[in-house]
Amino acid sequence: MKAKHQRLTLALLAVGAVIAAGLLALSALQDKAAFFYAPADVERDGLPLGKAVRLGGMVEAGSVRRAADGVTVAFTVTDGRATTPVRFAGIVPDLFRERSGVVAEGQFNADGSFTATNLLAKHDEKYMPPPMVKTAAGEMHQIKSLAQ
Repeated sequence: MKAKHQRLTLALLAVGAVIAAGLLALSALQDKAAFFYAPADVERDGLPLGKAVRLGGMVEAGSVRRAADGVTVAFTVTDGRATTPVRFAGIVPDLFRERSGVVAEGQFNADGSFTATNLLAKHDEKYMPPPMVKTAAGEMHQIKSLAQ
């Protein structure tokens, strides 16, 4: 076999390997394409029972109820079109509150409720941690006094 034919054969094998790897990655990600389900998605498509999923939306105002044990919290997630009741046992994030965004990781129950194993609180782009707010306020005071 000539050197030219060997290079062509190797190039074709490399292209085939890249295509095969891409197809394998796409098939692995097929069920994971959605970052999270919204309550309206669940209402429309049905409950994805028996698998770990994420449920995202806003914590409905007036829906947060804490149990007497101090670690269990029940609340309702809404996307404005549908709602889903959620139950979580654990320490909730500092940013978790009514009318704020949340992503709950866990599983759906047959009755339509969601049992969360982890909560991720979302915030807007203007959020600053409390220590940063104090630092930023101090810097602004220094800038104002220098400008005078």
